[in-house]
This record gives sequence, structure tokens and C-alpha cells, in this order.
Amino acid sequence: MSGGSGGLMAAAAIAVVGVAIAGCVPSGSPGPPARDGGPPRIVERWTSCAPAAPEVGGGLPVPGAATGLPLLDDTFTPVTAVLCGQEARQRPGGGRDLVVTERRADDVAALVAALRLPDEPPARGACTADLVLPPWLALLDERGGWLRPGIPADGCGKPRAEVRAALGGLRLTTVSTRTVREIESAEAAAAGCAQQWADMVAVRTASGPSPTRATGPPPIAADVAVRLCVYRVPAREQGSAKPAGEFAYGRVLPPDRWATVARALAETGPAAACATPAGRVALLRPAHTPGAEVYVELDGCRRVLNLPATGDPSLAQADRTLTDLLT
Repeated sequence: MSGGSGGLMAAAAIAVVGVAIAGCVPSGSPGPPARDGGPPRIVERWTSCAPAAPEVGGGLPVPGAATGLPLLDDTFTPVTAVLCGQEARQRPGGGRDLVVTERRADDVAALVAALRLPDEPPARGACTADLVLPPWLALLDERGGWLRPGIPADGCGKPRAEVRAALGGLRLTTVSTRTVREIESAEAAAAGCAQQWADMVAVRTASGPSPTRATGPPPIAADVAVRLCVYRVPAREQGSAKPAGEFAYGRVLPPDRWATVARALAETGPAAACATPAGRVALLRPAHTPGAEVYVELDGCRRVLNLPATGDPSLAQADRTLTDLLT
């Protein structure tokens, strides 16, 4: 764990509050949430985000989890706000880590006033389907006692605009950071490959309609740079609905190597019936622009899935020559 200081501008808090758009289509008006009965629960002394908010280290806070807590009343006088969050942080040598952050602000008058507002009555009209995620928030008094305040809701069950504005206006200081796990290895970043990728051959063949069994040239043009990314599928993932593979190796293929791979793909025959899960899967795709994708199982059934940019997918059978070119 490393400490750090220095004011963060309001944008940092706004990013924590961030809005995830699930589609701006009208939906029902849920109104304010059901509140826990009784006054807010006060804990004797704050230590850090690690014991107080373990869920932040494991994933995003549950949307709306703080919305149903009791609203802040006048029996507790906050002097400090603590925001426990997470972010993806670039490493100097390449790759990214998931980092848990603890940030504090002492200019809390506007936030306290907004948190003491009541829930708004249910909206009469339709509500949009955007999902507003408030940060994991604690308030501390001058003796170090703390509580998690409920977030006053608007008529659609989202945090009130006054709360969002007050959170965005906080001047935050980073108290500590803690690396939780690696998101992207330096090797994956250098290869231009994602750290994780699903075995799409298994996904497309398990969820019908099945791709047609066909032969012919690959759907990627011969005159483009092609990136190869190979993923290792752990035994625990094999046979699941969407097997997740971990990056093993990758690079942009030289033109002569891609030409050789493309010829081997063009010579594949129709896929044979098979149900043996793959432990390694190769992904071939244009290196610099979106487009078609080709997946090759390097073991197991050794099938080839062609996903053209337009049109239907097709399934072929790889041979040893093709898989050797990709390993």
C-alpha cells in the first residue's frame, strides 16, 4: 500500500459517480426506495477502506446499495467525507492494474446539506434507463466516528441532482492506494491483445443456430496486417457457456507468415462432429481496424470459426499444419 496526497479536481468525484447508459428508453417510475428503519448506524472509529468496504476491492459497489440506508439526520455532524473506489491504473512498464483508492474531502458543507434532503415523490412520467452509480461514501465526525449515509433519491429512484452536484464539487485528497490484481499484463499490452477473451468457437457452437460447415478462404483480406492473440482456457472454464481464456502470447504476423496461414485456412475442410473442449484458442483479426475475425482451436476439436464482418459465420476443420503455424 502506498500513500499519496495532492488535491484532485472535481472530475475525480464525478467519475466515481459515473453514469452507465443502459439505453435512454422510457421505463417505469420506481420512485424512492424502501429505507431501513431507525437512525443511521454509527461506528466508533474509522480505520480505512480495506475493512470498511471490502466489496470495493472485489468489484463495483452494488447499484443502489446506499440508496436504501437511513437518511442523514441532525444527530450526526460530519466534518470529513471518505470515498472508497477503484480504478484501472497504467503501469510504467506496460499493462494495467486494478487499484483500490481511499480519498478524503473536508469541504463537506454542501454535501451534508444535500444528503439531508428528503426523497422526492415518485415521478409522474416515464424514467430513462440510465444507471447512476453513487460512490461508496462514509462520513466522519470530529471524534473519528463514522457512518454510511443513505443517498436521497429523485422521483426515478436515482440519486438526487443536488447530491450528484455536491459530490462533483468535492476537492479530494488521495490517502492511500492498494493494488488488487492485474487487469492487463505487460506482455498482452505489448502484443495489442486483451488479457482475457472468450472461446468463441465454443460459444457459437453451443448456442444455436450452429454456424454452417463450409470451406474456402478466410474472411480477412490478404493485404492487411493481421494480429494473432492466443488464449489459454483453464480446465475450470472448459465446457462452460462462455469459456474465458487468459492471454498466452501474441504478435502482429509478418506479411509472409499471414499469407502462409491464409493458405492453410483456405485448405480447411468442413468441421467434424466433436465435443472435446479446447485448452488453447487462437484469434486472428485485422491489426489496425475492426473487421472479420477467425478463431482456431489449437487442441481439442481443432475447429475453425470464421466470423465475417458481414454475413453468416462458418465452421471448418483445422489440420496439424494450420495449428503448428499458430503455435
